[in-house]
Amino acid sequence: MRRYIAFECLHNFRDLGGYQAADGRTVRWGRLFRSDSLGKLQSQDWDRFLALGVRTVIDLRYPWEIERSGRVPRHQWLVYHNLSIEHRPYDQAGLDPDVEPARFLADKYTEVAHDGVKELRRALEIIAGDTAPLVFHCHSGKDRTGLLAMLVLALVGVHEDNIVADFALTELATERLVAEWHADHPDLTLGWPAYGRAPAEIMRLFLANLITRYGSVHDYAAEQLGVDDDLVAALCRQLLHP
Repeated sequence: MRRYIAFECLHNFRDLGGYQAADGRTVRWGRLFRSDSLGKLQSQDWDRFLALGVRTVIDLRYPWEIERSGRVPRHQWLVYHNLSIEHRPYDQAGLDPDVEPARFLADKYTEVAHDGVKELRRALEIIAGDTAPLVFHCHSGKDRTGLLAMLVLALVGVHEDNIVADFALTELATERLVAEWHADHPDLTLGWPAYGRAPAEIMRLFLANLITRYGSVHDYAAEQLGVDDDLVAALCRQLLHP
């Protein structure tokens, strides 16, 4: 199966299937997808998207981002949720060039993991209760999307090494994400050379932050999100091969 699914206007759309869980089961292919902004879907891309059978979209962006850049096109098949998990906006492209990406973004993800507890909990509930293919996304499909992908994969028992590797796959899309930024901002200068990058060390440090404070991702989810055994079991039923 192909993890990356090619689109003309989407740069970071991929399938979260195939990863092995701790009990030997694997995440179903074609069941859970992650992406950059679906507001770019049009013409043949839109047809290709509908052919995947997606029935639910979780948009992790701020409402003002959606107002500015658009949301997934409306369709009778699609249920749409806007769950803005980040509560403190910042301009990643405008960061000082000397800002080191791994430590900065790991700490930013930790901030979001505590600010966005209500929205993250709701996202998990939607995923656990949905029997059809589902996609979640933010702007670039890297940071907020990467946080939720980590959380889902960790809760169903995917090993940390695979979670980190999945996060780092965004590196394959970095060149296109940077080109898109320049196309969208022709009069501006991209100040941060790490824009669009996803080195594995970011996710390693973020996971270390949670494990140091809570002991495990499961304990973080239980304490901060109220995730119990029933919700974890529901996620496993929906996402893992029996």
